[in-house]
Amino acid sequence: MTAATASRFRLFVAVAVPAEAASSIETAIRPVKAALPGARWTPPERRHLTLRFLGSTDPERVPWLEDRLTRAAAGWAPFIVAVRGLGAFPSTRRARVLWVGLDDADGSLGRLAAGVQESIAAEYPPDRRPFSPHVTVARCDPPVALAMPEGAPALEIGSLAVREMSLVRSHLGSAPRYETLASFPLGGVEHAPG
Repeated sequence: MTAATASRFRLFVAVAVPAEAASSIETAIRPVKAALPGARWTPPERRHLTLRFLGSTDPERVPWLEDRLTRAAAGWAPFIVAVRGLGAFPSTRRARVLWVGLDDADGSLGRLAAGVQESIAAEYPPDRRPFSPHVTVARCDPPVALAMPEGAPALEIGSLAVREMSLVRSHLGSAPRYETLASFPLGGVEHAPG
């Protein structure tokens, strides 16, 4: 790693999983955790929905990103999505990433992710992968076969209130951690739960 690479930030835009939703997720995945002791489980406080991965970014770009994301968030009212289902990438037969799904039936999450992409398009080319709303709960290396068939009925887990998004820096290493650089309330102001 060069000094220039080391001085860059690894960034993404995310919706944090609030404590209540994190608790519901933890309860739902408890049986799976017991069955997969070798998996690397994401701590509940680090779980999030990635709206857009930005990758290696010059720190001087952060104020520009904050301005663009503030504008993008201002055009959205808070909303709630269902947390539903357990799944894996690339498949349950060869699971590398375990996730809980977010039901985007009305497309709100997809439109929010598209709004984020549109706001930063001048500097960040569109992601080629389709947006797939999920919260990663574990990683498996080597991949494992899960005892749940593809297309199994979705497990009802709870709901997630989407009230803000954040610009997050990821610190890699033996003890990875996330650092929230800035948060952007939807609608441009804080909204009380309701």
